Amino acid sequence: MKMVEIRKEKTIDLTTQATRLREEIAEASRRKAMGEVQNVRGIRMMRKDLARILTVIGEQLREETK
Repeated sequence: MKMVEIRKEKTIDLTTQATRLREEIAEASRRKAMGEVQNVRGIRMMRKDLARILTVIGEQLREETK
């Protein structure tokens, strides 16, 4: 996801996306440990997307408290 797309979303939607991504990362990491996943780049991209979402959530919460 791009930051422009993420910033258009509401905080509640971003929170649900972050939860879903955390679950997907955990599942992919489990499969990687079991040797089922060959493409570990996907895990890295999911972690980066999660970091972007959490950054925008923090920005939005700071704006709300001002």
